[in-house]
Amino acid sequence: MKELPVEFSARMRTLLGEEEFRLYEDSFHQNAVRAFRVNTEKIPVQDFTEIAPFSCEPIPYVETGFYLNYEKIGNHPFHHAGMIYVQDPGAMATAECLEIEPDWWILDMCAAPGGKSSQLRNKLGENGILISNEIIPSRCKILTGNMERLGFRNTATTCLDPSRIAKIFPKTFDMIMVDAPCSGEGMFRKDDIAIREWSVDNVLHCARRQKGILEQAAAALRPGGYIVYATCTFSLEENEMVVDDFLQEHPEFELIPVCETVRRYTSDGISFEGCKCSNLSDARRFYPHRSRGEGQFMAVLHDTSPALPRPAITGKSAAKVDPVVIDFLKDTLVDYDLKQVSLYNGNPVYVSPALSLDKGVAFSCGVTIGEIRKNYIQPHHQFFMAMGKQFKRQIALAPDSPDLERYLHGEEIPVDCENGWAVITTKGCSVGGVKVVGGRAKNHYPKGLRKLT
Repeated sequence: MKELPVEFSARMRTLLGEEEFRLYEDSFHQNAVRAFRVNTEKIPVQDFTEIAPFSCEPIPYVETGFYLNYEKIGNHPFHHAGMIYVQDPGAMATAECLEIEPDWWILDMCAAPGGKSSQLRNKLGENGILISNEIIPSRCKILTGNMERLGFRNTATTCLDPSRIAKIFPKTFDMIMVDAPCSGEGMFRKDDIAIREWSVDNVLHCARRQKGILEQAAAALRPGGYIVYATCTFSLEENEMVVDDFLQEHPEFELIPVCETVRRYTSDGISFEGCKCSNLSDARRFYPHRSRGEGQFMAVLHDTSPALPRPAITGKSAAKVDPVVIDFLKDTLVDYDLKQVSLYNGNPVYVSPALSLDKGVAFSCGVTIGEIRKNYIQPHHQFFMAMGKQFKRQIALAPDSPDLERYLHGEEIPVDCENGWAVITTKGCSVGGVKVVGGRAKNHYPKGLRKLT
């Protein structure tokens, strides 16, 4: 049993009542619940369940989500291939609060490590756009790496202060996910650091920061759009009080009910003395003693203003692409759309013309094709992961193949394939790239992703 901060326990006892607080305490005798989602950009859910090497018990409120009972999932080829994303089931509930249209533009304002972003991207179609932002550079690199592994296309990752986002993208997004930095009370069962760092002062500090982030989100939201505000904490100050203050400052917004499936597995938001919002019960709380997962709070805020056309993102005109890039694409891919080939931050990228960002705004924009070197292209790992199904040369390996195991360790493997850039696949999903020369596949799987054992 973990030792919880005395003052935290007193606050939770007041919040839940004595009897239910005991149930909450008892949840610490149980292991944290593990789960994953199928990345439908790579493989349909039904196809994955037919080949999964582990049981797939569905999460009732997430069509693509399953509880996980498998050790070292990060070493499995299906994880390397971007077929799945491991995520807490409570955290999955936030992206399920709202019915999302496939052509929406979505901003995930505090996105690292990428769980909610990837879940949102799976709900968008070819015309939908996702921008995933993370203000801390080291975490933005992790976010970008996860988005690359999953093979997403019409996405950008940014490393911007929320105030800059509001200036660059005023009144732009149909939906904004604000998974705000918080005191982390809902993670206590699996995060000892969150326990050690907890204090009432930190709770209040987080609440002030959350209010500021929500203000910037409102400025970037398209009239008529939606903000999903979420935390992984229980405190009233960071949850219902933030929502109530925001609604008082923004009378054009209303708190609306979440989807029925999420409502069924969550608890009502909690009113408090001085509360002005009459329907705070429409906010939702995910408790580890009531549902399988860690703590979570979520609220859907709807801007009731009349909808207006989305302002165009006016990036600079695309620079002329070096002919060596086009030659590379012709040699490598079965087909491609020349209108989606451009330059960003000096590198050739494959991206929707709609996502035209000024240089330096994004950490990563669209699919990085590679690096232009002297008269040739050195392909980027993201290119193999996102464009694998369009490759002319595909080398299919079974998940339990010794050659695939060797590939994931960074070794060369023998292949029966013509010379040139090729993609390694398993069950139809790209795992990474190779350069085939004389029947040998020279390994181009990034060193930082390779299996060590």
